[in-house]
Amino acid sequence: MAFCSLIRTFAPVKLYSDQALAKILDKEIFHLIGDVADGMGVECYVVGGYVRDIFLERPSNDIDVVVVGSGIAVAEALKKRLGRKAHLSVFKNFGTAQVKFGHEEVEFVGARKESYSHDSRKPVVENGTLEDDQNRRDFTINAMAICLNKNRFGQLVDPFDGIADLEDGIVATPLDPEVTFSDDPLRMMRCIRFATQLNFQIEEETFEALQRMAERIRIVSGERIEVELNKIMMAPSPSKGFVDLQRSGLLNIILPELAALDIVEQRNGRAHKNNFYHTLAVLDNVAHQSDCLWLRWGALLHDIGKTKSKRWDPAIGWTFHNHNLIGAKMVPAIFRRLKLPMGAEMKYVQQMVDLHMRPQVIADSEVTDSAVRRLINDAGDNIDDLMTLCEADITSKNEVRKKMFLENFRMVREKLADLKEKDYKRLLQPVIDGNEIMELFHLQPSREVGVLKQYLKEAVLDNRVENAREPLMRLLLEKAKTMGLKTT
Repeated sequence: MAFCSLIRTFAPVKLYSDQALAKILDKEIFHLIGDVADGMGVECYVVGGYVRDIFLERPSNDIDVVVVGSGIAVAEALKKRLGRKAHLSVFKNFGTAQVKFGHEEVEFVGARKESYSHDSRKPVVENGTLEDDQNRRDFTINAMAICLNKNRFGQLVDPFDGIADLEDGIVATPLDPEVTFSDDPLRMMRCIRFATQLNFQIEEETFEALQRMAERIRIVSGERIEVELNKIMMAPSPSKGFVDLQRSGLLNIILPELAALDIVEQRNGRAHKNNFYHTLAVLDNVAHQSDCLWLRWGALLHDIGKTKSKRWDPAIGWTFHNHNLIGAKMVPAIFRRLKLPMGAEMKYVQQMVDLHMRPQVIADSEVTDSAVRRLINDAGDNIDDLMTLCEADITSKNEVRKKMFLENFRMVREKLADLKEKDYKRLLQPVIDGNEIMELFHLQPSREVGVLKQYLKEAVLDNRVENAREPLMRLLLEKAKTMGLKTT
């Protein structure tokens, strides 16, 4: 299934002359770095993402500087020049140093070359030339460097024609992509992440290497994969990244529960929709409405239980009964495996998956006060996020049915707004609580207390009784009598 409608036109980058680049880099910090490096007789270059983002006209305050020599020594000299205006941090184990100056953060490192063993993504590092350093970069668009030394200030060094790839909207590796991905398999995730964030295409040879090397991702820690997944998730249209993850074979290793949705079965001429592409459409719909990372995760996993719940019923066709409940039970294991947080964030996503069908059930029939009250009670403070997810879940091609759902959702939102205005938390929690029930009937915490509490709550939610002391007490005494409970 094509997602052409989700892919926006890429605006070509500007080509800058050396003079124009020098003007763009005309910040005090860059001239100071160049002066310090000149005084020490070493070459220095701003490299990587900062250079890329100059051409993409994207704001960036994180500056990486490569020194052909000791990056730490240049950072220390720069700190001495800046005095109290700057803060220096040195990381000798990594051969790097960071200088914070105003709103800028500059990371210094010496030019280096790297070699890898097959079973690790941690390289053996040696001192190297600028060429060595550019050779070890992950992608051509991240391998450009701009000189900061006075006699060449603003000069672009672009051995792999990264500018052309920026113009064409392409992600490609500087050297053999199979070697690049084998050396550090996390680069496969970064490749797809950059393509998603920048709305670029992955160069054909590079993508074929992704497919061949996908299994290498198994040596990467869940924590590192989580970081890249979350960056893909926060892209303007994250579906693009998950399509590439699926096509490359990486998704089946990282998140096989989602990959398994990419199937359409047919019996007796009746087929169900492709739930993988439906999920991605919902994810994009949510992304266009909300920057909440965990709501986006809720969208990605909302139908995750459909593979396990799918059944064929000759009378009605394909069914996915209780897929929301099955999916909610799957969420903790997925979060644990991906090293995602297991606290409030996981519970929030689990709640979104569990409840995502409820507003649709309400909207599919008469929108009653009782149903809306129960929904608010179960969703609590996350009710607005749940409604956003459920509206995003309407991807039907049937415009009449889609219009009906959205109109009913509008009515649900109106009732929600009305209840909120009346302080819905107070309205939905019976004024007689468990402590009072135990005191009244001389009970310890027990099943009977739970039954009575739930009975009062159901009555309030169904609006069968006013949430006031007298009518609730009458109802409580009647129910207790049927259970053989007495007051003294």
